[in-house]
Amino acid sequence: MHRTYSLRNSRAPTASQLQNPPPPTSTTKNKFFGKGGLAFQLRKNAAGAFGPELSRKLSQLVKIEKNVLRSMEIAANERREAAKQLSIWGLENDDDVSDITDKLGVLIYEISELDDQFIDRYDQYRLTLKSIRDIEGSVQPSRDRKDKITDKIAYLKYKDPGSPKIEVLEQELVRAEAESLVAEAQLSNITRSKLRAAFNYQFDSIIEHSEKIALIAGYGKALLELLDDSPVTPGETRPAYDGYEASKQIIIDAESALNEWTLDSAQVKPSLSFKQDYEDYEDEEDEEEGLQGDHNKEPRWSDDEEQIVEEEEIVQGNDPIETA
Repeated sequence: MHRTYSLRNSRAPTASQLQNPPPPTSTTKNKFFGKGGLAFQLRKNAAGAFGPELSRKLSQLVKIEKNVLRSMEIAANERREAAKQLSIWGLENDDDVSDITDKLGVLIYEISELDDQFIDRYDQYRLTLKSIRDIEGSVQPSRDRKDKITDKIAYLKYKDPGSPKIEVLEQELVRAEAESLVAEAQLSNITRSKLRAAFNYQFDSIIEHSEKIALIAGYGKALLELLDDSPVTPGETRPAYDGYEASKQIIIDAESALNEWTLDSAQVKPSLSFKQDYEDYEDEEDEEEGLQGDHNKEPRWSDDEEQIVEEEEIVQGNDPIETA
């Protein structure tokens, strides 16, 4: 596959990185439990070693995303403890440092609460992918049955070309192909609808999480403005701190801003290079969500697919095949 540009490849430094070069890789990153570590490979490979072959690759993705959620949960808990410890440390300092660190601890603690909310929303994305995996697993038997009948026919034509079983097997193959055609069409339709729904869950949660954290960071910088960092000479007394009301109001304003934030008020919008503005893109998403309705709703089939189902009912004399 030819790619002129891909996120999978290394990229040139961004404008932000050129202005503020990134630090070296953290020395705390574990080589055993990290991305290239043995534990990561064991988890990934174990997820794709069982179950229907058709769904194994998606099973690996679902398993990896579950590990991502676990990692985020650990980080959220650690950030919560860091916020508490910051406030505890500030108690032993001067009044201004004590007040500012206490309020900063409140903001950092709120970030950990946002992390918990993000984890819950991110899990909706993972569960939607998981439903695609389950449907893939249900389609596998129809593929296997068709392949098995095809192999039997090929064997009999080679071993006993005049066998009367060949005609019976060919009729079974026609029914199996009809069943497989319906199952494959259902898989194709549901895969697309659920894939869009899954990543809408993820991207909406990312937008909300990142913008709310940016809000908290802004109010945190406002708190720092109350801290007098001008140097004093030995023996000189620093002016008395009088920012208690201001710092309290900053926390109140931060809480209000977080409560009033909605996805419609998001500040960051994608800037597309082709002729389609973002408002049109959002309108298309709204129409798509209206068409989707409940994700459990069965997909609509074309006339050809419905005819195949009706023919199969006539041949088998029973209810339509359930593949989902």
